[in-house]
Amino acid sequence: MVLIFRSLFCKELKKPRDYLRSKFIDSVRLHVKGGTGGTGLPKLGGLGGQGGCVYCVGTETATLRRIMSKFRGKTITAGHGEDSRKTKIIGTPGEDIKLEVPLGVTVYREDGTVLGSIDKEDQTVIIARGGPGGTPQNNFLGHFGQTHHIRLDLKLIADIGLVGFPNAGKSSLLKAISRAKPRIANYPFTTIKPNKGVMVYADKRQISIADLPGLIEGAHVNIGLGHTFLKHVERTKLLLFIADVKGFQLSPKHPNRSCLETVLLLNKELELYNKEFLNKPAILAINKMDLPGSEETLHRIKESYNNKDNILNSIPEEIRPERLIEFDDIIGISALERGESIEQLKQLLRRRLDQFADENDPDIVEPSKLLRKHTSMLRERGPRVT
Repeated sequence: MVLIFRSLFCKELKKPRDYLRSKFIDSVRLHVKGGTGGTGLPKLGGLGGQGGCVYCVGTETATLRRIMSKFRGKTITAGHGEDSRKTKIIGTPGEDIKLEVPLGVTVYREDGTVLGSIDKEDQTVIIARGGPGGTPQNNFLGHFGQTHHIRLDLKLIADIGLVGFPNAGKSSLLKAISRAKPRIANYPFTTIKPNKGVMVYADKRQISIADLPGLIEGAHVNIGLGHTFLKHVERTKLLLFIADVKGFQLSPKHPNRSCLETVLLLNKELELYNKEFLNKPAILAINKMDLPGSEETLHRIKESYNNKDNILNSIPEEIRPERLIEFDDIIGISALERGESIEQLKQLLRRRLDQFADENDPDIVEPSKLLRKHTSMLRERGPRVT
């Protein structure tokens, strides 16, 4: 009877929108607790066992969604240390808990303190230490372990980060150059969650690329999706700016920005979020070059960046950045046609990443030195007189 009554008068439950049911989660809050140390035995000088610790361990296959579904509303508690007793003078330490997290996670405490970052496979970070066991120094009393509310904040690790206004063709480009299948439509804000794809070359070289939701003018004051997803750009090696050759207008109430103005606005939004982004290598790709008049627009943009002083003096103050980003290359593409321009862009991205690695990776050895080293190791050695 109660079931019939509830079914008749209860409100209909609405399904959440598709983007809220998306599989991508980049932030999870957890409660963790280290184990309590075991009590010592003063009469015999027995030592209590150390409480277990809670660790984060980097794993390639782990996801934050799996962590959230497993530990929702629960406290992750490590094992308690064993008390000392007559038959076992030294107590057994408590069992550690190892929480598998995806690569690219930064662990924050509730007060904002960074506990550590996970960037490599099997890298570990202690997020809650176990309490010490009972010893003569603490009157043989075991102490409680650390207790924290922590936040696991995922920042995608990719070689290239796509930055652009909505409807500029970022998702179309990601689909054209990789095997990713992002949502594509002819209206702004099609991409609401970050996507990640991998470019595969003929020689099996792989380069990862991250597509972020579009920025708009005023994102620094939380207009649109704000700067929510710009954190994923922090761990990219190269920025690829995508601009619509015809410019962008969010709505009839907003001004119609030209292609050059959209690039400058992106420059300003990155500057307001983190000025360090302006030091990253960057490439500007002007999309939709199949439209009429696009060659003249591309030529004007290249001329403008050859005379940077003229840019800053000729644009309105509200969209003027303090510092212009240095583009290594400016190229025209058509993401829909997937022709020669896309292949040129892929090769250009590869060359720039290789150049970046040569300049910043101290472990890279010149091929001639590496050959001599391996030759000396493989050379046949004759008998030695000792």
